[in-house]
Amino acid sequence: MIEDLIPAPASAAHTFLDSESAVRALFPEEAAVVARAVPKRRQEYADVRMCARRAMNALGVPAVALVPGRRGAPRWPAGLVGSMTHCAGYRAAVVGHVRDYRGLGIDAEPNEPLGEGLLEYVSLPRERVRIRALTASAPEVHWDRLLFSAKESVFKVWYPLTERELDFEEADIRIDPDAGTFTAHVAVPAEGPDGEHLKVIEGRWLCREGLVVTAVALRRTNAGDAPR
Repeated sequence: MIEDLIPAPASAAHTFLDSESAVRALFPEEAAVVARAVPKRRQEYADVRMCARRAMNALGVPAVALVPGRRGAPRWPAGLVGSMTHCAGYRAAVVGHVRDYRGLGIDAEPNEPLGEGLLEYVSLPRERVRIRALTASAPEVHWDRLLFSAKESVFKVWYPLTERELDFEEADIRIDPDAGTFTAHVAVPAEGPDGEHLKVIEGRWLCREGLVVTAVALRRTNAGDAPR
């Protein structure tokens, strides 16, 4: 599923099933992070790292521990960028080389409405107007949940590049229901070499198998701007 949103040269892997072997395969550093977590949390944590290692293996990168850093984002090996997501019944990861991507961000959510009051918390008034119109025309998609997911994918690209929080109201997202895309206009500046690339962030989405899934792939425009 996620590979439909971020195709090669990135590598993606997903699973719909819990794997007991994934828990046993955790590196000691990873296992220590969830040693006191409830079984559900430990399983999700292990499954998504299993997906990440499958994606890394497809790129020829050996398995390593993927320990969370600030804000829970995984620390990827040198030369790689990536993103993970998990929700009930689905886990996925995507990994790419820094020579190809500035950043990658993915998110998966159940295709269900947000809880009471959450849409007002995560959206701008003009976004809510657009969500109501989308809901009236295509109620089979829970557009409020899709909007939340898109903002999560944008944040997962934004934060590693800026090390700055991005509040929900600081990204105005417009969803194209026909093209399966979305565009985020970010209202705060990003300093440094990635600033120009983070003013407008484009992504893709799909609704399938009871899920809404979003992805952002921030491609490099040329090999010369890749870190060395």
